[in-house]
Amino acid sequence: MVLRLPPFEPLPPPPDSPGRLLQVAVAELQPTQLCVGLAEIRQRQTDFAEESSNQRKRYLSGKPVPLVRSGDGALWMVDRHHRLRALLELDAAATAFGYVALQLESREREQALAELLDRGWLYLQDGRGQGPHPPQRLPRTLLGLEDDPYRSLVWKLKQERVIAPAPLIPFHEFRWGAWLRSRSLPPFSSLRLEPALPAARALARSRAARGLAGWKG
Repeated sequence: MVLRLPPFEPLPPPPDSPGRLLQVAVAELQPTQLCVGLAEIRQRQTDFAEESSNQRKRYLSGKPVPLVRSGDGALWMVDRHHRLRALLELDAAATAFGYVALQLESREREQALAELLDRGWLYLQDGRGQGPHPPQRLPRTLLGLEDDPYRSLVWKLKQERVIAPAPLIPFHEFRWGAWLRSRSLPPFSSLRLEPALPAARALARSRAARGLAGWKG
């Protein structure tokens, strides 16, 4: 199974100066994908819990969120979903740093989503790998995102360096997840990946996966 997604318009880089970043309430950011991997979120929460408030602020300012802002001021985040979902679960009043990658004139949500879709900035498969769904199904907050255990599995394989990062490939981990979903794996969940890991490692290293970005063999 190959995940077929529309062409992706590259995101503009963040500004050179941290002083030009926006400080935004995480609870007000709207996601541009339907699902996340809970395994990654739980690990990020562990990392956040070990940081001081100043360390967290420095970290977040070094990882600014690309934002799309509509004419009425609504904000969509085009990356960093796992990081900020983890933070929001820990602190409902959390803030993060971002920059406006695209300013839209439209004040209507449906029109804004249509423009994001045209740029390939939406991921509309659900936690079971089914889709694409209509953009209107996207939740209004990060807390509405579904869990995709295959996204968690791919995150773990990247942590183990079985799969190499590919930051310029949109939805890289979801592409790998779709491929693994088409293979035979033992039952597993995002919070219990161990049953599937041996087979997933072997599959990810096999020549059958060589066409995927990040394949290391």
